[in-house]
Amino acid sequence: MEAPISEIFCSVQGEGPHVGVRQAFVRFIGCNLNCSYCDTQPADPSVCMFERTPGSNSFENIPNPLVTSQVSELLSNYGNIHSVSLTGGEPLLHADFISEMDIPHPLYLESNMTLPHMAEKIKDKISYVSGDIKLIDEFEGKDLVSHLERTIECFRTLRQTKDRECFCKLVVTKDTVPDDVYRMVDAISDYVSCVVLQPVTQKHFSSGIEFLLQLQKDLLDSVDTLIIPQTHKMWGCL
Repeated sequence: MEAPISEIFCSVQGEGPHVGVRQAFVRFIGCNLNCSYCDTQPADPSVCMFERTPGSNSFENIPNPLVTSQVSELLSNYGNIHSVSLTGGEPLLHADFISEMDIPHPLYLESNMTLPHMAEKIKDKISYVSGDIKLIDEFEGKDLVSHLERTIECFRTLRQTKDRECFCKLVVTKDTVPDDVYRMVDAISDYVSCVVLQPVTQKHFSSGIEFLLQLQKDLLDSVDTLIIPQTHKMWGCL
């Protein structure tokens, strides 16, 4: 099995309840959504950039696509890591590839949670699920109701178990509607350990601290709710 991968590197997790842990990152190419606040830079599909020495900013170009054995070999360069982050893009587009990965470290899936049929293929491979809820109607030509139904089904498929942690990450922008947040969180609250409210970068966010604190206060009635910004942008590690 092979897949196009834009980057493989080692750094720290910058978002969510595991912020600060050391991880290897496998960034897949391609996404089924087009969110205005996406911070993933366009990738050269012909090569995967591999950083052998963490933090060196020195990358080797490896021809795409990669096979699972190549990825395992490259990841073996990194020691003392908490887990391997499968990110993107949208890694669930490459569920067949992920299902064949054979590495000794736990897999940490970062997903937009809109592909439940692909989530079914890998649910038993994943130890950590960082699942997004995309509330803004960014999806031209797509039915928003169907999009949200797929999101709920994906959380149900990858739900919190004794062997898998699943939490929800929700980017808060100036356009976030509180009632939309409450409805979606209520629909998935039984499937997650917590909800993380993540204010979008300051240039896009103008609702302020009071807005975030009120969202958190209201959500705490039904689920543990944290406010955590993108910490990796604060110190420039990613």
